[in-house]
Amino acid sequence: MSPSAKDRLQSLANQLSPPIVQVAPSPSAPRLTNKVIIITGANSPIGIGRASAYAFASQSPRAIYICDFDSSHLASYKAELNKAFPDVEIHAKEFDAADEKAVKEVVDDALKRYGRLDVFFANAGIVGPMSVFEEVEGDELMEIVRVNTLSVFLAAKHAAPAMRKTSEGKKSSGGSIIATASVAGLRSNAGSTVYSASKAAVVSMAKTMAFELAGTGIRVNALCPGLIETGMTAPVFEMARARGTQKRIGQLNPLKRGGHADEIARVALFLASDEASYVNGQAWAIDGGLSAGHPYVPSKTGVNH
Repeated sequence: MSPSAKDRLQSLANQLSPPIVQVAPSPSAPRLTNKVIIITGANSPIGIGRASAYAFASQSPRAIYICDFDSSHLASYKAELNKAFPDVEIHAKEFDAADEKAVKEVVDDALKRYGRLDVFFANAGIVGPMSVFEEVEGDELMEIVRVNTLSVFLAAKHAAPAMRKTSEGKKSSGGSIIATASVAGLRSNAGSTVYSASKAAVVSMAKTMAFELAGTGIRVNALCPGLIETGMTAPVFEMARARGTQKRIGQLNPLKRGGHADEIARVALFLASDEASYVNGQAWAIDGGLSAGHPYVPSKTGVNH
């Protein structure tokens, strides 16, 4: 083939196969390089916050703030993370995620130290009274909403302006706000009325905030875990094991099991990364498929396994 024919063939190939527009580093590269991250609800030894801190730290961020109202384990987590990931700066902060002054202070600290904020994972939450709504007092409802819903609102309120700021290391506005909601915020029968209401509000805020932040490059998404073994749900799992009925945990979802905190952390990691640059205003169900269908009794479906 003559040189001119080769040139024409290459030109044609270029027209048919344009370069792929890549919005994130190679899948083999660290996913959070130089990012500054805040995580609330990070104290539970088997919780989503702790699992996420480890997942995030493995991806070369600049700094991670691990925060919780209960700081009983934060110092040991900081030491563990420092040892495992010495290039990542770890800060342990004790505060109430629904305290506006405290939330503003941790965001301001990140801006003062690093001149940027890239990810705020608003994960703090409580389950509240496991009672029917007729037995719940008004102040109990408001406490659940304060911790589960107000904390997310405050995280977004103060994270969004910080994520708009640019610096030498961050050339354009942008960031990822991730809120822990629940499958109970999507469908009924996954939690009490007060808990479900607080989490449904989180889903609504994520969707609405995404539009209110249009054009800023800031994404807002909600995670909706199903039954995950965490510090909050540990009594359910422990009682089942004590009764010998642990195999029944998660029986209503197609995977027929409960979930692990790490399974939620890996989705949070994706949403925190630039790989999720076109994922915005979504409620991600991570529930083994529970919310994909209606509750059913396996023995009456005509299918036996």
